[in-house]
Amino acid sequence: MSTNGKSIWMNGQLIPWESATVHVMTHALHYGSSVFEGVRAYATPSGPAVFRLQPHTRRLFHSAKIARIDLPYTEDQINQAVL
Repeated sequence: MSTNGKSIWMNGQLIPWESATVHVMTHALHYGSSVFEGVRAYATPSGPAVFRLQPHTRRLFHSAKIARIDLPYTEDQINQAVL
């Protein structure tokens, strides 16, 4: 698999893309117990810019609350990881 990124945020830390694996018995894979928010970033003359990060993060936390999924991170920690 090819990717533009060299690392991915998993379990609270940036790890090499190739190391980002989950167990085959992971609940989210079998039962869809997960939430997703599509955050976009764009190249600008001043460097990468994330589009509307705060509203995306709020929706992610709201979706997790509705699904009764406890998030072990704060909104600020998620935002910092994205940036």
